Amino acid sequence: MKTTGKTLLKGSQITIKCLELLGVEVVFAYPGGQAIELHQALIDSDLRVVLPRHEQGGAFAAGGYARATGRVGVAMATSGPGATNLVSGIADAYMDSVPTVFITGQVSSRMIGKNVFQETDIIGVTRPIVKHSFLVLDAAELPEIMRRAFEIAASGRPGPVVVDIPKNIQQQICEFDPAALKMTPEVRPAPSESEIAEIRRLIAESVRPCVYAGGGIISAGASADLVRFVEGYNLPVVTTLMGIGAIPDEHPLYLRWLGMHGTGAANYAANECDLLIALGARFDDRVTGDPAKFARHATIVHVDVDDSEINKNKRADLGITADVKLTLEALNRSPRRQDRVEWFARIEAWKRKFTFPFHYSRREDIIQPQYVVETLSRLTGGDAIIVPGVGQHQMWAAQFYNYHFPRQLLTSGGLGAMGFGLPAAMGAQIGRPDKLVINIDGDGSFQMNIQELGTLFVEEIPVKMVVIDNQHLGMVAQWEDRFYGSRRGNTILGRCKGGIGGGPELCAECRGDRCTGLPYPDFVAIAAGYGIEGRHVFDRGELEEAIRAMIAAPGPYLLDVHTGYSEHVLPMIPPGGDYTGIIVE
Repeated sequence: MKTTGKTLLKGSQITIKCLELLGVEVVFAYPGGQAIELHQALIDSDLRVVLPRHEQGGAFAAGGYARATGRVGVAMATSGPGATNLVSGIADAYMDSVPTVFITGQVSSRMIGKNVFQETDIIGVTRPIVKHSFLVLDAAELPEIMRRAFEIAASGRPGPVVVDIPKNIQQQICEFDPAALKMTPEVRPAPSESEIAEIRRLIAESVRPCVYAGGGIISAGASADLVRFVEGYNLPVVTTLMGIGAIPDEHPLYLRWLGMHGTGAANYAANECDLLIALGARFDDRVTGDPAKFARHATIVHVDVDDSEINKNKRADLGITADVKLTLEALNRSPRRQDRVEWFARIEAWKRKFTFPFHYSRREDIIQPQYVVETLSRLTGGDAIIVPGVGQHQMWAAQFYNYHFPRQLLTSGGLGAMGFGLPAAMGAQIGRPDKLVINIDGDGSFQMNIQELGTLFVEEIPVKMVVIDNQHLGMVAQWEDRFYGSRRGNTILGRCKGGIGGGPELCAECRGDRCTGLPYPDFVAIAAGYGIEGRHVFDRGELEEAIRAMIAAPGPYLLDVHTGYSEHVLPMIPPGGDYTGIIVE
């Protein structure tokens, strides 16, 4: 589909040509009746098309690609159920500010609103969870719409855009002018000189300052600027879960991440500071708990590119709508360092009190999930891209792997979508073929998109999978243990209802806190059915050798690590509580 100047093309061909000219490399696309024209056009394109085994898998894969690369991820589906299957991936991208474009086929424009076969108003369905959406009613408008979709997805605070194209518009023949695809340079909002001066003044006058950095730092490409900022002014820094990797874990000013399962030192520093500088963070509930109780004695500076976030969850004394990278660059031009001996002494005391950064009571008789992640970090040199699912394993992946660079931990933070891990890792690996990509998952989360094993095999995507297999919906079970008297409300996934926290009856193979009977489900057998190599790990002594074999495998590989359910994610701030009630054991 080579084009010079203007030419006559179908709307479907124009759509695909737009993707090519906008620099798209890969599309995660599942066909269907109202998208068949688009797939016919893809046949004649040089774009890489990855066929997921479920549209939700394709949506998460597009998000994983975007998270890993910073470029716009693209997923495509047909109308009706194809489009609605994208919704979780769209919501995930919206919550975590991930630049994505979702293209959906739609029934013929003259049939819209008549409830015809496989019709769904995907524009209406997704309106609350997109930055913008387009219903295309004239193929001639496609170049401008596609350009705007990509500009909107990637500019300012990134996010998802939906482009819905009826089948008759895909079939419409019209003139295509590639000149309409010329991108408009983004104008990033900069802070004023007076705002920068005010931040400097507040830092100079503070006794107990703390920097609170969110995922906006990574989205803006401002990680190096953040490091220069905290070093130049000698400021302790905490991050959100989404901000992990913005500053290396080993940096002496970094107190790790804060919030419900963050470090005691990070939570105390953020709450007992007299100046909190929030950069690209949104004061979400998993960080603040009750916002009225969060950093209650601090002067708050909030810098965010999205003006709707300023004063939304927490009132700021100084709210600045600006690009966080431009803000840090301005602050870094003439830093003023102060020693703050007493403040750092208090922080060191919190580190000692709460055993910084994270710890657990080690056992030699079982494989503990924390030990799995620690061993994985050591054997990979902390250099892999980690993509967890959602649950206990997600928190352990954040706590016990050592992160050194941005876009290294890719996680469903805002939506918390189980089933995210495997397909997102798939997209991340395609976007970063130079890196080792590891999906750390739980047996519950992994099963939600387990069919993407087929995509890994056919597309030869060498994602490594480590399943923390405890036969429970672990995070919900932990809440049951802590707040509901360990009453199990449908949180046991295995056949055996025994073991710690399971129930009074043990089967013949139960040993202490885990069942050593036949694996259920047998993930290794399932992987083998998809042509993927794997192995079980039951004993602590075999774990290291098994991880080494997984890393050395040239293609995708699944490691099913049987940990049993006995561990809780700690520290933990109870829901509705504050940092003073942090649970450490």
